Amino acid sequence: MARLAKTLLAAGAALCLLGCGDGGGGDGAVVSDSERRAGAEMHPRLLGEFGGSYAGDEAAYLAALGGRIAASAGLGGQCTFTLVNSDVVNAFAVPGCYIYVTRGLMAIVNSEAELAAVLAHEVGHIVGEHAERQQRRSLWRGLGVLAVEVITGSERLTRIAGAAAGFFTLRYSRKQEYEADDLGLNYLRRAGYDPFAAADMLEALGRQEQFLARTRGRDEARSIPEWARTHPLTRSRVERAREAASATGLGPDALPENEVRYLGELDGLLYGDDPAQGFVSGRRFAHPVMRIGFEAPPGFTLTNSPQAILIEGPDGLRGEFAGGRLPPGGLEAYADAVLRQLLGDTPAQAGAARAVEVNGVPALFVTIEVRTGEGPVALSLAAYEGEGGAAYHFVMVSNPSTEPAGAIEALFRSFRLLGAEEARALRPRRLEVIRAGPGDSLRGLAARMASEHPLDHFLMLNGRSADQPIGAGDLVKLVVYAPR
Repeated sequence: MARLAKTLLAAGAALCLLGCGDGGGGDGAVVSDSERRAGAEMHPRLLGEFGGSYAGDEAAYLAALGGRIAASAGLGGQCTFTLVNSDVVNAFAVPGCYIYVTRGLMAIVNSEAELAAVLAHEVGHIVGEHAERQQRRSLWRGLGVLAVEVITGSERLTRIAGAAAGFFTLRYSRKQEYEADDLGLNYLRRAGYDPFAAADMLEALGRQEQFLARTRGRDEARSIPEWARTHPLTRSRVERAREAASATGLGPDALPENEVRYLGELDGLLYGDDPAQGFVSGRRFAHPVMRIGFEAPPGFTLTNSPQAILIEGPDGLRGEFAGGRLPPGGLEAYADAVLRQLLGDTPAQAGAARAVEVNGVPALFVTIEVRTGEGPVALSLAAYEGEGGAAYHFVMVSNPSTEPAGAIEALFRSFRLLGAEEARALRPRRLEVIRAGPGDSLRGLAARMASEHPLDHFLMLNGRSADQPIGAGDLVKLVVYAPR
């Protein structure tokens, strides 16, 4: 489930301007004790918000590769690299040299050198102290300290309303991006990787952006990957990456990319949503263990993380779906507890609660007007009595002038319990890396994909075009259902 899974700091890839040279940009770089303490304090909080860490061989592999890149920047032993258990394609860094890569990003790149390019770029942001500079310009005055009084006086309501997003989504300037690009390519080459891998990785990110735009529709905000929100990808940036790589004097493939080793590491990686967090498919959410589901109206998007489902709608409408235990006082007591946790001492006026039945489930709908220094905010809550003593709720925050009541009502009335067969049909997916056989074709391999758009998905994931034939012995990635 997700509350802030869509506010990850976005990663670009390592590029370099002409004349990047051999020196500088990290020689003798040091992470200060205060930065390290701040990063260590934020680390568990970030993981809690964004999916937790992903355990396994892939995480150890990422950490080892990151250590190699950090050493090439003069930061050996000073950085922490974490694989995040999220399918959102992203990477981000915070002061203290804590660097995070999602398994979603690992899934779409196709070589060790491409992943190294991501890490090198993020290390470049650390060396350039870009996050610290951006924080000094933002409302948030220090790592780990949220200015929770800015809008409502309530940290949680501020987060749902999106006001906290700026803390995590530090939008780097073009100058800072170029500086991280230049530093990153230098580190990439020092570590012994093909400098052309930076452009290859940008191409992989571009393919994913185009795939989502084609398959999810322009009205879905998730069709723009997280890295693209803060590091816009342009054709000129890809061309700049190739020019920078050429300027090193090295030809393509003069240094290794380690594709075979990388694909071997990816085999078996969880793909898409973690079943422990439930499954988001477009505007639908379903949880196989809790046996619940709902569907948002057109124009809405859902994002998954451990704490809640983040919900975004038109005209700035935002909210979350989460759950807990039903207290002895029933739904009214549950709704009161949610509102107390949400609002704290924030002035608010609640309307009359409506007891309703939604798809056979007892529910309670409440509308609240929250008074803030920025004007009134409309808060809509729906609470549901689940099975086995469980309870669930939506909380939606909106501007009263936008009048989204119909859309909110439709969302609230979409909640339902799943049947046993429907819940059993929900299965996790994993990456499977195989060698193509003599008789394998592009369309034949794509048909094995557990995807609603198998051919397009296969081409995106493997960096292929439709007119590129499959050769016997080629390594390819497939998305398949995990065994029952």
